[in-house]
Amino acid sequence: MSGHAHDHGGAAAQEHRRPLAIVLGITATILVVEVVGALVSGSLALLADAGHMLTDVAGLTLALIAAVLVGRPATARRTWGYRRAEVLAAAAQAAVLLAVGAFVLVEGVRRLIEPPDVASGVMLVFGLVGLLGNAVSVVLLSRIRRGNLNTRAARLEVINDALGSIAVLVAAVTIWLTGWTRADAVVSLVIGALILPRTWKLLRETVDVLMESPPRGVDLAAVRAHILDVPHVRDVHDLHASSVASDLPVLTAHVVVDDSCFRDEHLPRLLDELQSCLAGHFDLEHSTFQFEPAGHAAHEHSTHT
Repeated sequence: MSGHAHDHGGAAAQEHRRPLAIVLGITATILVVEVVGALVSGSLALLADAGHMLTDVAGLTLALIAAVLVGRPATARRTWGYRRAEVLAAAAQAAVLLAVGAFVLVEGVRRLIEPPDVASGVMLVFGLVGLLGNAVSVVLLSRIRRGNLNTRAARLEVINDALGSIAVLVAAVTIWLTGWTRADAVVSLVIGALILPRTWKLLRETVDVLMESPPRGVDLAAVRAHILDVPHVRDVHDLHASSVASDLPVLTAHVVVDDSCFRDEHLPRLLDELQSCLAGHFDLEHSTFQFEPAGHAAHEHSTHT
């Protein structure tokens, strides 16, 4: 027996498309500008930020495609629609960002040992352009009221870009005032350090969803205790909680109840009690229960827990 109808995220996806499209356009423009600036100035920091922008253009394109797919209705072949597209897009973005961060760190160390000449004035101009564009993108994505892993990944990318632009400006000013060209390599290492930790966290969260781990904040032992505390419930097994998408946790369970519940039509009221309990205590709005009499245990498969 399952819960009532739920909104599986189509409305939120509609809200995400326009800001993602605008941010994609801004990011693609900054990418072109920074590549030109890196070639003219010889700055690794500017080139590293441009490389980061390149992955962001790919990531934001994935995010926009995912936002469109999420809005498509469920079908007999895809019963959850395309809700998991946002998780796949976020995982792809995180994986690419990890690779970029590693490259920047390696190249930064190399240039720290052998610093090339850098045109600080050009760095300064193009760094300012990048910072302005990133600031606009952060504001646009921060206005999304119902974010998910997909939009969080996009926001994380543009925030890292903004921090990278600030670092480029710091390096440009340092080289301009002191002539210390290793500042470019140092800033490149800072950009790499900014990319990696948060991206690793995002990747872990997406892997948790794909591996169908229990949603964060959901303690299955506590859920089991709450279910067992409901009158007429004798046991619970095959208890599973996972997430279809970052904002869609689901739970299923086999619940053993008193035999009398099948005779006195108590099951509908018991279903309401269980669903209210889980929605109120654990924010699990989408739950499915299979009610069983005590004697049904003999028919369960040996792998059931």
